[in-house]
Formats: sequence, structure tokens, C-alpha cells
Amino acid sequence: MTISAETIRAAAIAVLVENDTGTLIRAAPRLYPHQWSWDAAFISVGLAHRSVPRAIVEWRTIFGAQWTTGMLPHIVFAEAPDYFPGPDVWGTQEAVARPAGVQTSGICQPPVHALCVEQVALIARAKGGADAAQLEEFIADAVPRLARWHAWLSRARDPEGRGLIEIHHGWESGMDNSPRFDSVYADVHVREPAVLKRTDLVHASAAERPTDAEYQRYLWLIHQLRSVAYDDARAVEVIDFRCGDVFITACLAVSSEALARLADSIGDVQLAASERRRAARCREAVLASIDPATGLCRDYDYRAGRWLDVSSIAGFSLLICDGPTDAVLRQRALLTGPHWMGHPQNRHPLPGSVSLDDPGCQPRAYWRGPVWPIMNWFFAHCALARGDGELGAALRRAGLDQLSGLEFGEYYEPCTGEALGSHRQSWTAMAALDWLTAARWTGAGG
Repeated sequence: MTISAETIRAAAIAVLVENDTGTLIRAAPRLYPHQWSWDAAFISVGLAHRSVPRAIVEWRTIFGAQWTTGMLPHIVFAEAPDYFPGPDVWGTQEAVARPAGVQTSGICQPPVHALCVEQVALIARAKGGADAAQLEEFIADAVPRLARWHAWLSRARDPEGRGLIEIHHGWESGMDNSPRFDSVYADVHVREPAVLKRTDLVHASAAERPTDAEYQRYLWLIHQLRSVAYDDARAVEVIDFRCGDVFITACLAVSSEALARLADSIGDVQLAASERRRAARCREAVLASIDPATGLCRDYDYRAGRWLDVSSIAGFSLLICDGPTDAVLRQRALLTGPHWMGHPQNRHPLPGSVSLDDPGCQPRAYWRGPVWPIMNWFFAHCALARGDGELGAALRRAGLDQLSGLEFGEYYEPCTGEALGSHRQSWTAMAALDWLTAARWTGAGG
């Protein structure tokens, strides 16, 4: 049975309404009952299609949790006790930089925020009237907050100017248990095992979630950061996980370009120039990470002093931030080729988090093989932005086909198309809603 675009759109809106607490959108109804930073940034784009004021409320919650250092924490906790690890495990009340009266985690997530604020701005300006007027007031407040966020990433996570933004926990990557970090985690030695209260396993199959052993390492890193009260300078002295993240670096490049355009729109010429310089540095670092043999981007283990040659969706980070034509075309050919989007076993021509041809691919295991709709949207958006309407349209068509079952899964089994993880995931609904609503997709075909 063919599902109409209007049916998908209505179902996507229903997911966002269901997950709305009034001040934040839950990432998912049960498994993720709080506000996750990069989820919320993406979700705001979907919210803006329905209500620009509601999208701005979401951003007020994100920015209201910003630390005095400039960091945007990866979780803002709602009143939902059935989640682990909760505020008691994070202990960020011990951090002097955390804003008073807000419960947050103590780490960050990929910096897609300025890119998403720009999309909200474009939607609001197209609507005009009161939406556009309220938007301009919001932008005047958002731009300096985003500038502090980007400055923190450069200052705290690339203090030596090596190029790749450093992360101190796999959760900061947004790709929690990706095989990108297996060798880094192998050097994380848990000296005080924690009591695990795996509430996630109540809402999702253990086969689709990280293992207990992985969770012990996750919690040990939190323990290490908490031991220095999340102080940026001291964290590098105690943390066992120091990885130059090529995907986050690409996200910062594309968001810095977006922030430069936002700064131009309010007449801040100095900030615009600074952000374009930041974008150029990040783009150069992404380009320099490419393995000449494979054509894929790589992370770097700063503690061990080695490149991480792992085949994952992050290997295509140059397609996010753009670069020299020959390098971009090589990555595009790889992405659309028989090991990724064009793999003969794919249910839909979409890239998995790990290639099906990789011996370590686990098609049902979180970031170790499944297809993530949000990544399809992100790569499609970036393709469109650099003028590659053909790739953007292909990802959109296949992405909407994948979501036509209306489960709005967190991720999908690549061969069968089965929805996995949490269903009724807010950022998955956003992807469908934007694909079916934003005018920019009309010219991309499909």
C-alpha cells in the first residue's frame, strides 16, 4: 500500500506533539525522556514548520542550560526519573560553570546548532509577519550564545591548534558505540565498576543497545570528569579518552559558516570573519585526515598518537563541510557505490553507520551497522547546500520510503528495513516533516 506524503507529514507532526513537554521536546517518549542537545537542534527545524514561536522556546531551553564556559551540555534533564545515568550520576552541581537551577550532563554533542538556527531563521523569514519579527529578536540573542559555544570548542577542545576537535567521551560524538572508538575505549581501564541501572533495556532490545562492558567504560569516563568537577584544563590530565573527532570537526565547519551568515544578518562583521576563519581551519583538518588509500576521513587518538582507520559513516565527513572538488567527488562516489548506498543487500539505497561489507558490521546494534534517518537528512541537507541536488534528492526519496511505515524509528536494519531502537523518535519525525515541507527540497526533485 502506498502511503501518501500527507499521511507521513501528519504522522510526523503527531510524534512531535506527543513528545512535547511545553518547554522541551523529548528525544523519544520512553527511552529518551529528556532534551538531547543535537537532537533538539535538529528538531527545532521541524518545530519551525509548525510554529516558529515553539521552535524559539526549544532554543530558549537549550541556551538556558549553556555553561558559563560556553559549552552546550548534551542533556538537559526534565522531570523524568526513569532514566540512567541521571543527574545523580553526572553530579554537575559540583561544576562551577553549570548554570544555577538547571540539571544537565557534563559533556557536549556535535555542534550542529548554528546550522539549525539558520534553518529556523529561513523558515521564519519566509513566513513573514509576527514570526519574522520574533525571529529577529531571537537571532540577536542567539548569535552571541552560538559564538561562545564555538569559541569554547576551539579553546577547550583544540587548545594546541591541531585542527581536529577533541572529545572526551564517545557520547560527545553523537555516535556513542561506533567502532570508530573501539581502540580508544580499549585503553579505558575501569578501576571502580559502577552499579548499572540499565533502564534503556526496558524500552529496547539488548541486541540493539551498547553492552554492559561498554556502559562501564562510559560511566568510568563520567567518574573521571566528575573527579575534576568538569574543569576543562584539568580534564585533559585525568581522562582516558582523548580523540580528535573528524565528524564533530566537520559539523563545526559547516555551523561556523552558518553562524557567519547569521552574524552578517545582524551586522556583526567581525564575528562573521572570525567564524569563516574557524570554518576554514576545521575544513582543512577534515581534509588532512583523509586516508589516501581509502579516501575516507579518519579520527585521531591523541593519547596513543595514531590515526584510526575505521570504515564508518563519519568517514564521509568531507561531504558535510565541503572541500576540493576531486576529494568531494571521490567521497561521493564511495558513498553512492556498492559498499554503502548501492550495496545489493540494502532494503533502501541509504548509507548504514558501518558498511555491510565490513567484517565487524552488526546491522541491529546501534551505531555499529544500522541506518540512521537523521544522518540521511543531514547528508542530504549538506549535499543540497553545496549544489548537489541529485544526491540530496536521492537521499530524500529513499529516506521517505524508509519512513513510510510510520514507526519513526531511531535507526533501521539496513537489509530488512525494520525499525529498531526507540520508535516515535523526534528527530526522525523532523526529517520527514522537513523533507515534505521545506521549499528548498522542491528543486531537488523527488
